[in-house]
Amino acid sequence: MKVLFDTNVLLDAMLGREPFLADAIFLLNAVESGRIEGFMSATTVTDVHYLVARQTKSSEAAIGAVTRLLALMEICAVDREVLEQAIALELPDFEDAVQIACAIELDLEAIVTRDLNGFVGSPVPVFSPQELRSRCDLAEG
Repeated sequence: MKVLFDTNVLLDAMLGREPFLADAIFLLNAVESGRIEGFMSATTVTDVHYLVARQTKSSEAAIGAVTRLLALMEICAVDREVLEQAIALELPDFEDAVQIACAIELDLEAIVTRDLNGFVGSPVPVFSPQELRSRCDLAEG
């Protein structure tokens, strides 16, 4: 399954945010093992760097987080076409619209996020980390 990871799920793993950590780590392990093909937008990379650096007060930790994610995930380009698609979606949160437009551009099968309300109306199926984890567990059984 080809899945776009929203920034919040990746930050849960990179910053060890409870009570979300277990689901985020499970999903990243599913990417590492090849059960999920993970994607993140190019804008997520800069957001993760900024937020990890701010939270940890360490540029080394921020670069480490980005490096780990780059080793796991494919990167969705954010170009004019994606940005125009995001505008056309007319969603209240432009950042969420960019995530959706990235998923549309690459014909991804799902988006995983803790912000389900921000993705209402997405033409790409949207799952919470718990929902996607359940689907992965069912696929194994």
